Amino acid sequence: MDLDYRKQWDEYVKELHEKEYDGKKIVYWEVKYPFPISNRDYVYVRERRDLVVNGQKVSVILAKSVSVPQCPEKSGIVRVKGYKQSLAIRGDGKKGCKVYMYYFDNPGGQIPSWLINWAAKNGVPNFLRDLQRACKGYCRKS
Repeated sequence: MDLDYRKQWDEYVKELHEKEYDGKKIVYWEVKYPFPISNRDYVYVRERRDLVVNGQKVSVILAKSVSVPQCPEKSGIVRVKGYKQSLAIRGDGKKGCKVYMYYFDNPGGQIPSWLINWAAKNGVPNFLRDLQRACKGYCRKS
């Protein structure tokens, strides 16, 4: 939920901020893609709830893409219109976290097979490693 913290640990963030439009908090997120692929951007709403389940704190974060006229598409950047994420985080009782995530997005455009292969082999595992490091600080606070 801390966008400034996300910018510190996620090397793929080009731009990330939250603004309020018509009483709703909207997140704008631009993701760096390797040259010559166009960057992608997301416009979405998100909500967090902290629950106690069997005596343990569980943070649940839900996010989905939205269309906001005040945040139009930018030239040269592909807008990801189909994005949905459900995330639950809880401490493991030791020094770590259990993270449960459902994530879907349709990046749009033509994604070459070399990039899909790179993402499967390097991008996703690297992101999960970075997410794991970031979560360690979160779980120590809970």
